[in-house]
Amino acid sequence: MKHLLFITLSFFLGTFQLLAQNPAPKTEPGAKQDAAEAKKAPLFGIHFSGYVNTDIFFDTRQTVMAREGQWLFYPEKMKLDPDGKDINAKGTYNILSIQTRVSGNITGPDIFNAKTSGLIEGEFYGNINVNINSFRLRHAFVKLNWAKTELLLGQTWHPLYVPACTPEPVSLNAGAPFVIFTRNPQVRVTRQLGNFKLLLAAVSQVDATSTGPDGPSPKYLRNSIVPELAFQVQYGLINAERKTEFMIGASVDYLMLTPRLGTKVVVRPAYDSVKNNVVVHADAVIVNYKTTAKSTALTANFFAKLKLPKITMKVGGVYGENCYAFNMIGGYAVKSVTDPLKGIVDYAPIRTASIWGEFKTNGPKWSAGIYAAYSKNFGAGTGLCYVKNADLFQVLPIAGSVPANIAEPFYSRGANIDYLYRVAPRLVLTVSKLKIAGELDYTVAAYGKITDKGLVSDSKEIGNLRILLGVYYYF
Repeated sequence: MKHLLFITLSFFLGTFQLLAQNPAPKTEPGAKQDAAEAKKAPLFGIHFSGYVNTDIFFDTRQTVMAREGQWLFYPEKMKLDPDGKDINAKGTYNILSIQTRVSGNITGPDIFNAKTSGLIEGEFYGNINVNINSFRLRHAFVKLNWAKTELLLGQTWHPLYVPACTPEPVSLNAGAPFVIFTRNPQVRVTRQLGNFKLLLAAVSQVDATSTGPDGPSPKYLRNSIVPELAFQVQYGLINAERKTEFMIGASVDYLMLTPRLGTKVVVRPAYDSVKNNVVVHADAVIVNYKTTAKSTALTANFFAKLKLPKITMKVGGVYGENCYAFNMIGGYAVKSVTDPLKGIVDYAPIRTASIWGEFKTNGPKWSAGIYAAYSKNFGAGTGLCYVKNADLFQVLPIAGSVPANIAEPFYSRGANIDYLYRVAPRLVLTVSKLKIAGELDYTVAAYGKITDKGLVSDSKEIGNLRILLGVYYYF
């Protein structure tokens, strides 16, 4: 895998020399006329667009998923009955139209010597499973654009998700859980410096959130006061005349969570006693203590893209701590007990890494492509403690592996997964406003035993094949 990545990046960097020597595109003959017509366009307005979508899919086994299966993470682990038969080895299918989408692009007058614009976009996906078919917000932001600077305020793609350099599978998950895929409210400043672009953003959470003692919630980030912070640098070259494009970039993200505001320590457990032949019950005595313990994490990613007239190649990778809110595997766990009497603990992030690549043809009618990805769980890198109950403070040291009869001891996704990989070839037919896309998605998860450092041992691969047909009608 390392050799493949080195060869791919060498190819991209070598091609850069060729693209850098390409002449700048000439002005098209009708450019002046188009500019004149643009000046006649109204200063205010909203233009609606979108598509009607239906997905038909079949899985060979039960999966870890969202929205009745339309969002696929990976196959479920084995669940054996007393006869040794795998209960999760059962296929399933569905037909859904919840991805149907509408967008409103807004234009307006210049303000503060900046061009203004906005976007409102939603779909019928719902924000949780029980709200499926309900309308939910995807994007809602306003932009102010000066000559070299852009200010964005609102909800849109996370800064570490780069729409121009991301996988394009047919599946709604867009390559997750191997890539960062989430939308967040944010304040973002982008600065253009020649062929370089710098980005700095302060981010919050709303739909894709971190998890903790009370389950997934944005409160762990809110209670830390400090917003999630992201920085990115891009370098790009576009030659419209030759129909070529080159892009390379990297990002870094800082996340601080406050998992608990207070602890609950059992001073005296509940008990029953008998007095005068009568059973007398005494409730447990619980004392609360304030805690300010934080869980911090750093995540970095890289991406590169080369577009030629007939083909497009993309590659990317992520190395991160606590990538749960990015819709990837990972999270954090209790590292140690800092104050046994008050039940105060500290945390260690679970580290994960992934690499992905995509190749596709650029035909206007027929387009073929393949997406491949691999993700690895690197654990916490330190010994961990286990909080048996998120509300009542009871700590068990982990020795070797977690007993099978105890719930998963991490605030994490896929804590018992050693690695994942996916291969997904596709074929797309586009005729006018109609697109028909077929995809075979083979995803494998290697489940095993969790060790005292958050690693996974004795893993066994479990695979799922998804056959997907997506139909889109654009307007």
